[in-house]
Amino acid sequence: MTNKDILKVAMRQSAVDLACEPEDFLTDKNKIVISKKNQGARKYLELPFECNLVSYGNNIVASVREDIVEVVENYIEKYPVEHCFETPNMNVLSEALEKYDLKICFMAEYFLPDITLLKKHDCKYETRILNQSDFADLYKPEWSNALCEKRKELDVLGVGAYDGGKLIGLAACSADCDSMRQIGIDVLPEYRRMGIASALTSSLAIEILERGKIPFYCAAWSNIK
Repeated sequence: MTNKDILKVAMRQSAVDLACEPEDFLTDKNKIVISKKNQGARKYLELPFECNLVSYGNNIVASVREDIVEVVENYIEKYPVEHCFETPNMNVLSEALEKYDLKICFMAEYFLPDITLLKKHDCKYETRILNQSDFADLYKPEWSNALCEKRKELDVLGVGAYDGGKLIGLAACSADCDSMRQIGIDVLPEYRRMGIASALTSSLAIEILERGKIPFYCAAWSNIK
């Protein structure tokens, strides 16, 4: 599998989520589509969208409800692609949507593995592969990024780091759609800045790829930590 293959899988999934075509992300023209429910969409998405803007770097694909098409189109055609995802420009869209009782909410970046760089990072602590049955007692606040209690049935695979018998770090993935697995990571505060998160996420990404799925990671733009 190559980076190009991985990107194609991600675009196909985004197309399902947004109700567009994968090729729509590759043009230099913006695209607006009407959002709708799709059985193959990532399971945590609440469809149809009110307004969702996605870019793979070339253009913007906007998946929206019908009555705000003109508002969104005016916005994404007013600014360059990269400036549509920053303030103060986003305030313009938020203000335009107020009369529809809508406001800007979530912003996130999605990361895919680079096959040319991906390798297992060393960890000074013992690591173990964990399966769904191993998560039963781990739905606690300290592991709430790695696991999701509301969707336990989707948490399918993980890698834990242990100091003696104590779990100190956990990367786990959820089967949010058929072709991809979303990784989440938690490390106990006193064990951070030791490379544990890098070791666990890299190890889990490789495990996911070996099972024929594509790992991805999502983070809010503000989540430097």
